[in-house]
Amino acid sequence: MASPAMVVGAIGAVVLSICFLLGFPGNIAVIILNLSQSLMLSLAVSDLLCLVTLPLWIYSFFYGWTFRLVGCKLITYFVYCSLYASLLTVTVLSVQRYLQVVHLQRSLNRVRARMLLLPLWLAAMILSTPALVFGQLSENQKHWTKCSNQYSFEGQRMAVVLTETLVGFVSLSVIVFSYISLYRKVNQVPFFNNPQTTRLITSITVTLVVLCMPYLVINVISVAAISLKKEGLLKFSHDIRDTVAATVFVNSALNPLLYAFTLRLSSLCHRTAELFIQRFSISQTMSTAPTTEELFSHANKINIFC
Repeated sequence: MASPAMVVGAIGAVVLSICFLLGFPGNIAVIILNLSQSLMLSLAVSDLLCLVTLPLWIYSFFYGWTFRLVGCKLITYFVYCSLYASLLTVTVLSVQRYLQVVHLQRSLNRVRARMLLLPLWLAAMILSTPALVFGQLSENQKHWTKCSNQYSFEGQRMAVVLTETLVGFVSLSVIVFSYISLYRKVNQVPFFNNPQTTRLITSITVTLVVLCMPYLVINVISVAAISLKKEGLLKFSHDIRDTVAATVFVNSALNPLLYAFTLRLSSLCHRTAELFIQRFSISQTMSTAPTTEELFSHANKINIFC
């Protein structure tokens, strides 16, 4: 009869396999189709780099870690760096859309967006360094080798978990605030009050909260367990962390669908703006035709919302 650990490992392997099969080709497609959009390209690359390691983790679920200590440190660092880069890129994308729609600004144009990529990835690399420092190999009761962070004292674990938690909650708060503001702004303008836009904004926000929140909750439990010196609670959070972490990979698999659809909607909006101008050129001799100022005002609003 299979043990609970084997059942959990099998479930995790199935989830990661689905993430790889969906997310790997999806992110490749986004890279091919959106080479001109630097932030979208950064998001797709970070998600792709994260997902490309999944076959190794799936293998380790069934046979233990067989890729030595160097592989443990480097691959774990690779995953953390990709996840941080993905989270920070989504945060910047959210701020970009917030500025464009709510404050009617185009502050993050393509040139400035590209300039943000270097500090964004540097921040992700710095935040991921604990994986290089604390990544170690250990054996469980069945003498299976496992790759995970090992700490000399609880202060180290507290610092690492607290950093993950703060970065996660701050980024998630910015994302949720940005999209809630977008939702309100869109609904204030009758032309843009349509179910398609509403569903898109809602799906992005809900997906991020649902998939990222469990991992952050486990981190909060870990911080509480360390502070209160509850060994049982700490063991629980440590045992369930790997399973909950699988939900983060799900987010990397879903990002291409959500944000590629955003770009598609943006393209449709820009074409709508062009259609307004074309109609004006045809009907400008009619007495009921809108003035030039009114027409270009509508077109500009559409472009800003896109």
